[in-house]
Amino acid sequence: MERNAVPDRSTAEAELATLHAQRAALADRAVHPWWYDALLGLLVFGLLASYSARNPWVTLGALVLFLLALRGMVALYTRLTGLWVSGLRQGPTRRATHVWFVLYAVVLAAAAAAEYLLDLRGAMVVGAAVIGVGLALISRWWTRIYVAELRGER
Repeated sequence: MERNAVPDRSTAEAELATLHAQRAALADRAVHPWWYDALLGLLVFGLLASYSARNPWVTLGALVLFLLALRGMVALYTRLTGLWVSGLRQGPTRRATHVWFVLYAVVLAAAAAAEYLLDLRGAMVVGAAVIGVGLALISRWWTRIYVAELRGER
């Protein structure tokens, strides 16, 4: 009959230190380059600005390009970092995700109302620019929150 060995204090401390080092390395890998956020914002800008053309074929083309580019960004991020993290995950990053959804809904509704109800041509382009810049900034914020969580700072 085998006894369950209880590790001594030094072994447990060494294993804990290794675990902390691995989480810190993961946090370092999870940070993507600044241009990743900028590209994400630019893609959303392009898609939403296409609504101002008031041509379903232009919007459909923008949607296809948007989806293909997003797929490419996921593959690139996975290749650069070795992981993929959902933006909708539970945890401290939820706050940034909620801020993004509110910004998106409010600005998109205002821009769409101005463009289609008030017939202000180009309002969707302005709204798309606000949303795109907001997304780039919120994406960077989200990443900082996630990295702090991995490092045990949150």
